[in-house]
Amino acid sequence: MDKTDTIASLNHNVTINERKNIVISGVKKIDSFDDEEFLMETTMGYVIIKGNDLEIIKLDTYQGNVSIKGKINSLTYMETANKKEKEDGFFSKLFK
Repeated sequence: MDKTDTIASLNHNVTINERKNIVISGVKKIDSFDDEEFLMETTMGYVIIKGNDLEIIKLDTYQGNVSIKGKINSLTYMETANKKEKEDGFFSKLFK
């Protein structure tokens, strides 16, 4: 069983504590992040987390666990087809 098989077999869970900490399991990869937004691929699809002063506290790439602290304003699941639209939006804002 390699790393990909291990992550694919993990359950996906999200735990938010008092809008200050979020723990996500089943994360395949983090596509982008800054102090206001995280875009990551999970075993259940893409997830966008928005907030303020966000930072990674713990990243376990082998087991697919991510812990983030900061003020959590929203958590949204996206369809994989919309990922391209999200990337276009991010880069178009960045280079305006």
